[in-house]
Amino acid sequence: MKTDSKIKIDVQDELSWEPSIDETKIGVTVDKGVVTLSGTVNTYAKKLAVEKAAKRVQGVKAVAEDIEVVYGVSYKPNDTEIAKAAVNAIKWDTSIPDDKVMIKVEDGWVYLSGEVNWDYQKRAAKGAVQNLIGVRGVVNSIKLKSTVKSKDVKNRISEAFKRSATIDSNKVKVAVDGDTVTLTGTVTSIKEKEDAQRAAYFAPGIYNVKNNLKVDFESVYA
Repeated sequence: MKTDSKIKIDVQDELSWEPSIDETKIGVTVDKGVVTLSGTVNTYAKKLAVEKAAKRVQGVKAVAEDIEVVYGVSYKPNDTEIAKAAVNAIKWDTSIPDDKVMIKVEDGWVYLSGEVNWDYQKRAAKGAVQNLIGVRGVVNSIKLKSTVKSKDVKNRISEAFKRSATIDSNKVKVAVDGDTVTLTGTVTSIKEKEDAQRAAYFAPGIYNVKNNLKVDFESVYA
């Protein structure tokens, strides 16, 4: 089993391996496998990159981040300019029904609301605006519209897990109740946990995934 000190070293090495990150500005502490990240970055996209890099490390059970997006003294767009750029970004993404998404910007934070048919559209909306200059964070409150449910949704999710190269389908249990999927069992990394949740969201008629999977690094050697 990895010690906290070893996990810390591995997270720091992973951050230095990520070309978009200046690891010297990121603090890393580890307590019982829970990684806390602190420091500053100059874009929201880099903040997300730091979090993703930490989650890739084996032995990390959870990630808490206290990273602040701080823009320099150079040009910084105001909220109105950010809002206009966000509207255009969503309009140009053909996977997003732009007439269904509402945008609000306050102090550099972008708030998304509205209703779409699919989870990938909700995620695409966030992806379209999170890299814009001046954005300090994104709150995605877009709701998913209910559609016809698939009777074999549980089997389809289980089959998707079996096809996946990163998910051990034998250790993940799937329960379906209406438009909600509940995942239970154990996985060996946060990435595997998130991959399972992402795969479940692709099932037709599913709009909520309760991810109760536990990260158990020791199971790798069981």
